[in-house]
Parts: sequence; structure tokens; C-alpha cells
Amino acid sequence: MLQALRNKIHGWPAAIVLGVSVFAVAFFGIESYFVSRVDTYVAKVGDHEISQQDWQSRLNDLRQQFSQDPNSPYKPADLETPAFKQRVLDGMINQALLQQANTDLKLTVSNLDVRQAIGSDPGFQVNGQFSPEAYRAILNMQGMTPAMYEAKIRASLATQLLPQAIAATTIVSDADVDAFFRLRLQKRDLRLVELPRPSLTDTNVSDADINAFYQSHLVDYTTPEQVSVDYLEVKQADLKATAPTDDQLREYYAQNKQRYAQPEQREASHILIEVPKNATPAQQKAALDKAKKIAAEATPENFAKLAADNSDDLGSKRSGGDLGWLEKGVANAAFDTALFGMKKGEITKEPVLSPDEGYHIIWLRDAREGDAKPFEQVRAQLAEDWSKNEGDRLYNERAGKLADLAERNPGSLEPVAKELGLSIQTSPLFGRQGGEGVTADPKFVQAAFADDVVNQGNNSSLVQIGKGDAIVMHLNKHNAAAPKALADVKDAIRQRILDERVDAMAKKQADDIAAQLTKGGDVATIAKAPVRTLNALERDKLASMKDVAPDVLMKAFSLPHPVDGKPTWTVVRTGNGAYDLVAVDKVTEGDPSKVDKAERDGIRGQMMDAMANAATLDYIKALRAKTEVKIAQDRM
Repeated sequence: MLQALRNKIHGWPAAIVLGVSVFAVAFFGIESYFVSRVDTYVAKVGDHEISQQDWQSRLNDLRQQFSQDPNSPYKPADLETPAFKQRVLDGMINQALLQQANTDLKLTVSNLDVRQAIGSDPGFQVNGQFSPEAYRAILNMQGMTPAMYEAKIRASLATQLLPQAIAATTIVSDADVDAFFRLRLQKRDLRLVELPRPSLTDTNVSDADINAFYQSHLVDYTTPEQVSVDYLEVKQADLKATAPTDDQLREYYAQNKQRYAQPEQREASHILIEVPKNATPAQQKAALDKAKKIAAEATPENFAKLAADNSDDLGSKRSGGDLGWLEKGVANAAFDTALFGMKKGEITKEPVLSPDEGYHIIWLRDAREGDAKPFEQVRAQLAEDWSKNEGDRLYNERAGKLADLAERNPGSLEPVAKELGLSIQTSPLFGRQGGEGVTADPKFVQAAFADDVVNQGNNSSLVQIGKGDAIVMHLNKHNAAAPKALADVKDAIRQRILDERVDAMAKKQADDIAAQLTKGGDVATIAKAPVRTLNALERDKLASMKDVAPDVLMKAFSLPHPVDGKPTWTVVRTGNGAYDLVAVDKVTEGDPSKVDKAERDGIRGQMMDAMANAATLDYIKALRAKTEVKIAQDRM
């Protein structure tokens, strides 16, 4: 649940905040001798800055998400590549551009939208209903207040406003769907010829050839930079908290009593009549008149239909205006005051005006009175919560001491280990792509190759490699990148030169045969190889073809149609100096009329999503073209 919460908060693209760093310098004991502003942003979009902290936080979140997803297409090393880091930053820049566009267009996320997003999150629900207790408990474990989380949800929803507006205007016609199925259900008649690998007549490779190849491909024959580090590790799992006393539990209960209480709640439905921002008096009166008319007509029996027909709250109107169970503080003050002042079964006679939304007609369907659970009833839960909090405290205290001592003794881990009673561990040698075990963790690798450790010889700062797992490291051994001796790779280079010669011969042979076949002639005679025929091969079923190389099939279905009955020929490399000849003899378009409505509707939806995404990217591209965007590559 906590990971899901982090994903939601930092959903793609991640939330952006401004980061400014000011530092003070002490000179001969005079603090704050001067104060300067130092740019620390990774990117600046107009006047908005994307801080290094935000960018690194997003990268760390992605690392954790990918490491916990067994189906992730990314390896830990992929996240350390410049291309991936740039992709993450581009996503954050796109988000900043959308936020600025929202401001320019005066688009905002309403309080109601925020509440609905939180209330519909399954992670905060118990038995299918939003649970304020679960909501508060989860936020508390994350060190967040409801206001902090609501602000993050609002920021996340804000980046969806314009994409959703663009998606709403996307149209996919029947002709577009027909064109898709004509292509998807297309059939082709193919001929394939697997050309034999040619034999070399010249196998002589001189020392000069080998040396020249070695010099021009030196990067391929270089042992990568490697390090080994000593490290100290603090794990929360190794720290055992003592059992709490009765007095400690009672004190904890008193401090956190609200967590063990059933708050006063109301089950409500509503109908919202929206009032536009900056509404004219006439618009305000029209909204109020409409709300009063609905309030006068509303009964428990017809409320759901009135909501479905009239409510401007798109999130609840489909369910008859149902808002579920609410407690004080979830809605705005005006709504709260009205809701908690009503009697069960009552419908507001006068519409309730709430800021930034409009007029509400509220139906109080049910009520629960607040009820604090007694100490003895929740004693077991108290002990569990206390132990967890005590474990967190012990870990944070221990990790803090580790960080502090490592900083005070930058040249060695030995005094740190002695004071904390820890054993110094040593990693095997590993490169920038990581290794096995702890050296596979990207944060561990990044810290080990940091300038402060690998070049300055200092202890690293504290590295959190997982929840409740912190490490400080010191360089043990550093092997700089170095070319391998020519004598050690001479045989491999000789074979590579011969392989390249074979490949060049095979390519020329295949091209010559293809050129002859375009002029006509019998393929078996010209190619001197067996010909395989595949008739009526369906584009939609290529994945099931296990005995034909995917590259061959992909190329065959991208070739132009035959003209005047003449086949289209091409050459496809299949690896290891081998080539196939591919001919397209006939193309039969698919028949869209044979596709049922459900499948058509499904494809139409996918096409709309793809087109809306492309239109959104074009819009963002246009925003970026007229906005000054600065990227600090040296801070990435």
C-alpha cells in the first residue's frame, strides 16, 4: 500500500517544486561573511525550477518501482544511463509546461475532484468504502498530513486537465477503424530463400591488420573501471526493541487516541450545480434558481435520478450522487457545517454554497456517532504500533550516528565501526553497471563511484539502499579502466576480422542475387538454394511463426505491394553472416465487415488514446517552443 501511495504521489510525470539553495561561508570565525545565491536546478522551465532533489527523488522512486516489479522491462543499470535520466527529466519538464499552461488558461482542480480522487483510491478503502482511519494511518506512516497529500494529489490531477481536454476532442471515424482492420487482417503470399554462408578464400590476417583493428576498436578491448569498497551497514531488522511497559502503552494511547477511535461520520449523496469562476451576477442567480428548484423537487426516492440528470459532479452523478461515508474535515467548511447539522434522512431545503464549486443539494442517508475504543480493547494493536514506532526510532537514531561518525572521521571506517560495534564488510570488485548482491543496487553503485569516495578517498554519505537499511562506505580498491594487452585479444580480433569479411561477402552475394531477381528469372536457379513458400500469411498472426526470424517477417510486411504482378524482392540479414531473400508475391487486404462491434469499439478506444497522446505531445512541444527551458547537464 505504501508503494502504491508513493506511485500515486509521484505518478508520471512527477510533481515539481521550486528549489533554491543559499549557502553561508565562515571566514576566520565570522559566520555569514557573505551570502550568495547558487543555482542548483537541473532544469528551469520559464520561471519554475526543477531541483536536483526532486529529480533524484523521482529517479529513486522509479528504481524502487522497477526493482519490485518482476515484469519490468528495465534493469537497474538502465536507470543509470544518460538517456534514461534525460527521459525522466523531459517528463518533469513536460509537467512543468502543463502546469504553466493551466495557470495561463486559468484551469484549476476543484476540491471536489481532489476528494473524489482520494475517496476512490482502493488503498484507503475498507470493505469497499473510504476509511478515514486507514487514510490517516497511512499518511501518518509516510510522515504526511492530509493537507500535504491533498496538495500532491491536486498537483498530479492538474497535469491531467489539458490532456483530458485534448482527449475529449479526439475523433476516430469509421473509415479510420476500417483502414486499421484492412491493414491488421492483411494477408501476404511470401517466398523465402535462406542463402548459404559463403566460404572465405582469403583467410590471411596480417599483424598490421590486427593492430589497426585493435587501435580503431580500442573501446571494445578495454577492461572497465572497477572498485571494491569497505562498508558498514545498519539494518532495522537487526535492532530489537524491548517490550513496552504498561505506562508506555498508556502514554502512547493518550498521544494517539484519535487513531483508535471511530470518528463521527455521515453517509451522504449530493447534487452539485456548478458556479463558473468569475461568474456574473446573472450566472450566479441562474445557478441558485436551478439548485432551489431541484431542492424543492428532491425526495429520497428520486434523488439518484435527479443527480444523474442534473449534477455537475461527474465523479458521483453516475452513482446517483453517492459520496460514501464522510467525516469532519474531508469536505469544505460550508459543506461540513450543513452535513453535520442535518438529521438522518433529511435533504437540505436550501442549497449550500461552497467556494470554488457551487451549490450543493445534500441528502443525509445515514449517520454514525463517534466512539473511542477503550485502552484494553486496543492493547494488542497499541503494542504492535508502539513496537514499530520504537523500531523506527532506534533505526533512525542508529543510522544517524553512523552518518555523523562517518562524517567526523572521513578518512577511515575503523573508528566508526569501533564506536558502533559494527563489522566492516568488503565488497567484490564491480563496475559502473553494478554486480551481484548489494553491489547490484544502483544507489550503492552511484555512491561507490562518487568523486568524494573514488577520487578524494573520503567516507560516503549515508546511503539508504532499502527501507530500514543504511550503508556508509569507503574505497578499498580502485582499478582504472585500461586497454587489454594486444597479445591477450589477438586471436579474438583475428576471428572478428574474418567474420566481417564473411559478412561483407554474404551481403554482396545477396544484393547481387536480389538485383538479378528484380529483372526476372527463376529464384531457385539464380540463388542455388531451396525456396520456401508461405501463402496467405496473416499480419495479425506473425507472433505465432516460430520457424521464421522475426526480422524477416517484419521486413516482409513492410515491403511495397507487387506492381503489375512482379514480386517485390529484398535482402534481410539474419545474423552470423547469413542473409535471406524475401519476396512478396501477393497482398490481400483484410475485410473490416467481418469484425464484430465489440472488437471495433475496443480498437476505436485504443486509437483514440493513441491519437490523443500524440496530440498532447504535439501541444507540449508547442509549449516548449515558446518557453525558455534551461537544462544543467553538469548537475544530472
